[in-house]
Amino acid sequence: MTGAAWYQTFFDEFYLRQYGPALTDELSERQVDEIIDRLGLEPGAKVLDLACGHGRHAIRLAQRGMEVTGLDLSEVFLERARTDAQAAGVDVRWVRADMREIPFEGEFSAAVNIFTAFGYFEDDEEDARVFSAVSRALAPGGRLLLDTIHRDNLAGRYQSRMFERYEEEDVLVLHDHTLDLVSGRIEDRVQVIEKGELLPERRTSVRLYTVPEYRRMLEAAGMELEAAYGGLAGKPLTLESRRVVVVGRKP
Repeated sequence: MTGAAWYQTFFDEFYLRQYGPALTDELSERQVDEIIDRLGLEPGAKVLDLACGHGRHAIRLAQRGMEVTGLDLSEVFLERARTDAQAAGVDVRWVRADMREIPFEGEFSAAVNIFTAFGYFEDDEEDARVFSAVSRALAPGGRLLLDTIHRDNLAGRYQSRMFERYEEEDVLVLHDHTLDLVSGRIEDRVQVIEKGELLPERRTSVRLYTVPEYRRMLEAAGMELEAAYGGLAGKPLTLESRRVVVVGRKP
């Protein structure tokens, strides 16, 4: 494989223009409430926000009294996160690192990975390294919460093309999908039209796993599957669930 992997360049200012209109304060507040409920987090808990992006969850967790570390590969996102955290008056430790190589050991009571920020790497073994790194970073009894697309549901409602319109910002996002049922990957060609301007085409490739596959990766990393939900609100996981939330626990 030559050149930079898609995830090394995708998460920049163009990403914020693409997804920013959908990532409202109301959505972020609700998601943080649900994360706290699912994990039973209390003030003082040491939380790792893995692939923290521009910090929309990490900052709000810090505002609720958690000791938060935000880890991401994108310096663009981390710079935005630092600025927003300063404006919010909270202290978050921001770390630039690859999620396969988390530079902590036995430190956190919880790790969260939100908004389909997993399955980016070229093969399953590299994705499995993330679980091993999380396991090392968690203290005994610590838990991982992972939120992503529910593959079993997506296969039944798959559309090769779709669009999202955000009228207030005058943004139109066009998606051209390819779902490979053998590799378990969904490829996406993304084009954004912002105020009449066509932005450069973007591409993503994400491996979607089933819950039994997550269980096997957790167990291989020395953790156990504690629960699986049909979204952050904690509803039962069914074929109608568009999201899956997996909670693993380190003994």
